[in-house]
Amino acid sequence: MRTTLTIDDDLAGILHRQSRELEKPFKEVVNTAIRKGLAENLKEKKHTVVVRPHDFGSSRAGLDMDRLNQLVDELEVEDYLRKAAKDDSAGH
Repeated sequence: MRTTLTIDDDLAGILHRQSRELEKPFKEVVNTAIRKGLAENLKEKKHTVVVRPHDFGSSRAGLDMDRLNQLVDELEVEDYLRKAAKDDSAGH
């Protein structure tokens, strides 16, 4: 992408000097410097996730709250098998 960018005189001088020293095009030196700056910026930002536990209160006797997902999975499998058996009998 081509764009016009205004660079402070001191930075332009540093970039031009690096361009000559590294024998690389000015554009490449500028792009490399921007990439390094952005990468450093991303490293400084720390993403934190806060997990807040929730007490669902007392449950009914015999109901294991940790196994509810397993119960849902079992019910979905039963439903799928029932529908598959119905489709097989209708198709024959």
